[in-house]
Amino acid sequence: MEEHSVCSVPAGSKTGFRETSPSGHESHVPSRILSYELYHFLFVCFSSEVLEAIENVIEDVLKSLAQKKAPVLTLANRSDWRNIEFKDSVGLQMIPRSTTRQIRSDCPSSAPRFALMLKILSMIYKMVQSNTYATKRDIYYSDTVLFGSQSIVDNIINDISCMLQIPRRSLHILSTTKGFVAGNLSYTEEDGTKVNCTYSATAVTVPSNVQGIKNLISHAKFILIVEKDATFQRLLDDDFCTKLSPCIMITGRGVPDLNTRLLVRKLRDAFQIPIFTLMDADPHGVEIMCIYKYGSVSMSFEAHHLTVPSIKWLGLLPSDLERLNIHKDVLIPFTKQDQNKLASIQKRPYIACQPLWKRELDIMAASKLKAEIQALTSLSSDYLSRVYLPNKLKFGGWI
Repeated sequence: MEEHSVCSVPAGSKTGFRETSPSGHESHVPSRILSYELYHFLFVCFSSEVLEAIENVIEDVLKSLAQKKAPVLTLANRSDWRNIEFKDSVGLQMIPRSTTRQIRSDCPSSAPRFALMLKILSMIYKMVQSNTYATKRDIYYSDTVLFGSQSIVDNIINDISCMLQIPRRSLHILSTTKGFVAGNLSYTEEDGTKVNCTYSATAVTVPSNVQGIKNLISHAKFILIVEKDATFQRLLDDDFCTKLSPCIMITGRGVPDLNTRLLVRKLRDAFQIPIFTLMDADPHGVEIMCIYKYGSVSMSFEAHHLTVPSIKWLGLLPSDLERLNIHKDVLIPFTKQDQNKLASIQKRPYIACQPLWKRELDIMAASKLKAEIQALTSLSSDYLSRVYLPNKLKFGGWI
């Protein structure tokens, strides 16, 4: 693997544009002024696009009322597999002409949701106008009685993003971050804060505004996505990021949040280095890996910003359990839920183009046994960082 890094203009550089003054002399225009003007121009343009999209929705509502018709909000059915297509280079993406569903204002079962969507649309409109931001949690706690639960707010925000065809970040709504990143990486946050993960003894929280980070620098040879926080912390304690070769480690601490997925994608785009996953050998671990790699049905409308189809499955592979003679005492029998989850994954369109994945899933289905990454400690306490991962990375034990 070659060494990769991102070049950036050094702080204090006088890089800028030159323009001719009326007297014919060149005058230097500081880059920071042009950068500000460009930022302001782009902000105004994109803000106008968001505001116009919301205004179009409200205009349709008003037209319906003027015609004495019950207003409806029409949006794509995000949970319907009929609306999803699989593309190797993107993953799961929503088809252009997808089936839709209506949120009606004259139906007792949907009227409350109709009202909540208009409420959140008005909040988004005000935030975009004032260039302020809020988290989904902020929106929920602005009126907990009205919204009822955080999950209702989360779902409505995703519906609005899908309906307007505008990414959530552009709606000025920030996601609460739960992921961590560590290893050979430094960057500058949107507010100018410099973050250096390389020399930190502990992990750094994934930034809440991934799109805003810049000046990414790394000499990492690969990126390792770790399913669980406990395994991530153990590898951090074992100094895994520097012992084998410089690398970047990321964990979404289970099912990844939006910011963690955005960061994985941004690092892929920036450094073009291999990305591996370390998951439990169970249907849940496979599901999480598929979210990073191919995306999810509910967020398929944002697939182009989130998925990383080049991700490789490093471990824990079901075939590793027999190869390493993992004792059956540390393996866990399948539950009915595990069987249903695995059967569902095996039917998904991307499994057909992954014959090696299919073989591993068949092994899991036949054994009806699952294993956590911690099962490797039955061989030795540091087997994961001392033997398993180094051998896998050296001899190409991924699929």
